Amino acid sequence: MTRDEVLHKHKQYLFPCVANYYTQPLVADHARAQYLFDIEGKRYLDFFGGILTISVGHCHEKVTAKIKAQVDKLQHTSTLYPNEAIVALAEKLAQITPGKLQKSFFTNSGTEADEAAVLLARMATGSFEVVALRHGYSGHSLIAKSLTGQAPWRRGGVVSVGVVHAISPYCYRCPLGLSYPDCGVACAKDVEEVIQTSTSGRIAAFLAEPIQGVGGFITPPKEYFKLVFNIVKQYGGLFIADEVQTGFGRTGKKWFGIEHWEVEPDMLTTAKGMANGVPVGATIARAEIADAFQGLTISTFGGNPVTAVAARATIEVIEEEKLLENAHTVGTYFRGKLEELQQKYPLIGDVRGMGLMQGLELVKDRKTKEPAPQELLQLMERCKDNGLLIGKGGLWGNVVRLSPPLNISKADVDEAARILERSFAEVKA
Repeated sequence: MTRDEVLHKHKQYLFPCVANYYTQPLVADHARAQYLFDIEGKRYLDFFGGILTISVGHCHEKVTAKIKAQVDKLQHTSTLYPNEAIVALAEKLAQITPGKLQKSFFTNSGTEADEAAVLLARMATGSFEVVALRHGYSGHSLIAKSLTGQAPWRRGGVVSVGVVHAISPYCYRCPLGLSYPDCGVACAKDVEEVIQTSTSGRIAAFLAEPIQGVGGFITPPKEYFKLVFNIVKQYGGLFIADEVQTGFGRTGKKWFGIEHWEVEPDMLTTAKGMANGVPVGATIARAEIADAFQGLTISTFGGNPVTAVAARATIEVIEEEKLLENAHTVGTYFRGKLEELQQKYPLIGDVRGMGLMQGLELVKDRKTKEPAPQELLQLMERCKDNGLLIGKGGLWGNVVRLSPPLNISKADVDEAARILERSFAEVKA
């Protein structure tokens, strides 16, 4: 098909809510490593990675080879029949996840993983209420929408009974009007007040992203999760780390984001970067919590042999190529380049994130911090035309999200920084 034919059929046959980036959408054709090519052959440096999903580069030969071999051997069984691929992946996850997490339940997405975690927490504790965070994002099922703390992603109706939201650790826009560290991390203390005033006083769980992804890469103070963990335990709840976007080395040095804050979660959910683009999700729990599941359940496609092999192969590449360290080293270098841009362009109000998960919050004025969503749209268009793919997020759509593959080099960062600088210069206020 031609580009125009693809766009015409997309409009004709897909739900209109399946939105595309750009005034003239990019029709993807093929990709390799850090580059994506459109249907007309133009090359783009991919610094969004399919929404933090391409962990080890597009079509990594070691991952695709394992996928191809598994397709020829055993493509599908459902969870009714054990197979080597699913147990090998579950064993590996038990080895690399923090603390005493041991048993996995496989699904197809982060939405399902979060939903399974909440269901299990309610069964394991005998309590019902769950605390989530404002600006958080958990997916598109009814419960996941209820956990989400952003109005645009909650439309269409939510089942909010039993879900309450505490203040987000959003230092750049502190809702309490305080400044870190003089604030004493008051946002953490708000979790206790929410439990005391908006729940029965006994909760099933607290669920949060170590760095809020769709929320705009909101990164908490270093003390935040330790304080919250102690509060959650005081009120009988389980601590669920939503690692859908932060997992598998994205934040650098560690396999999972929550490890940077030295907290051992009771459950961990993940998806996205887990299998380098193959659809898979997982809920991983301590053994006694997993054993508390009541009733029957299956997952027709969860833990599929092909997806399990892809995930295991992705983990192996991360280990072999030492990408946890690369994400830290190159991410630190990238952060320096972004801070240089911030010094030059007042449009950049805040730079934040960890590893190769970096965000730029754009504002019309640094004093008022008025969001600049239209300027971000301009920037995205200019970056695309100049050969760079970036993402956006934040409640007001004013945060640039940058999440390239974990095996990029400093030379790739230099190229991205050059294109970003050129594109910022072309944005009209």
